[in-house]
Amino acid sequence: MLALRSGLTRALSPRTLAPQVCSSFATGPRQYDGTFYEFHTYYLKPSKMNEFLENFKKNIHLQTAHSELIGFWTVEFGGRMNKVFHIWKYDNFAHRTEVGKALAIDKEWREQLLTPSLDLTDKQESEITYLVPWCKLEKPPKEGVYELVTFQMKPGGPALWGDAFKRAVNAHVNLGYSKLIGVFHTEYGALNRVHVLWWNESADSRAAGRHQSHEDPRVVAAVRESVNYLVSQQNMLLIPTSYSPLK
Repeated sequence: MLALRSGLTRALSPRTLAPQVCSSFATGPRQYDGTFYEFHTYYLKPSKMNEFLENFKKNIHLQTAHSELIGFWTVEFGGRMNKVFHIWKYDNFAHRTEVGKALAIDKEWREQLLTPSLDLTDKQESEITYLVPWCKLEKPPKEGVYELVTFQMKPGGPALWGDAFKRAVNAHVNLGYSKLIGVFHTEYGALNRVHVLWWNESADSRAAGRHQSHEDPRVVAAVRESVNYLVSQQNMLLIPTSYSPLK
C-alpha cells in the first residue's frame, strides 16, 4: 500500500552433502503458498494525524479496489507518537506487481490518496511477511484493541529458535490469556524477526491477562526457553480505525 512512488513501479538451495537442520516453523505451507502480508508503518508529521486519517477514511476505497486490507490501526502506546500501522494481503509477488502497475496509472488514487498522504508523512517503513505454517489468520470475537509484539531473534533463523518460539506463543494461547490473530515471519526487512498480533477486549483486560500469565509456571517455563534466543522485543498497543476490517 502507499509505498513511495519508486516502490510502486518496481533460498539458496543447500549443498548436496551439507547437513540440514529442520524445524516445523521453517517448513510447510509457507513454502508452497505464495500469499504474503505487507506491513506498513507511517510516521506522520506532528499535528497531522487527524487530517491523515480523515483522508484515508474518505478515500480508502480507491486502494481497496486493488488490494485486500487486513487491518488499519493507530498506535496508542509503544514507540513514536503520530504513528499508523496497516497490513495488506497479496496472493504472490506477481499480484503485488500488478497492483502497483494499476495504481501507478490510477489518477484518482494518486491525486486523492497518495499525494495527500505523502505530504503528511515524515517516514514510511515496509516489510514483507508470511504467516508461519502453524498459524492461520484469525478474527476476533468482537471489537477490541490489538497488540503487536515484535521479536528480534538471534541469527540462525527458525531452524534454530522456531520450535521454542512456537511453544512460548502457544503457552499463552492454550491457557486463554489472550486471543491470537496471527504470527508473521519477516521475509523482506530485518531478518530473524517475528511479529505476533494479539487481540484483547480492552487495554485493561490485556494488562490483567499479562499479569496472570507472568505468574503461571507453564508460561514462565516456555518463555524462559524462548528468550534464550531473543535479541530485543517491542510492544505496541493498536487501536483499529473505523475502516479497519479487523476491529
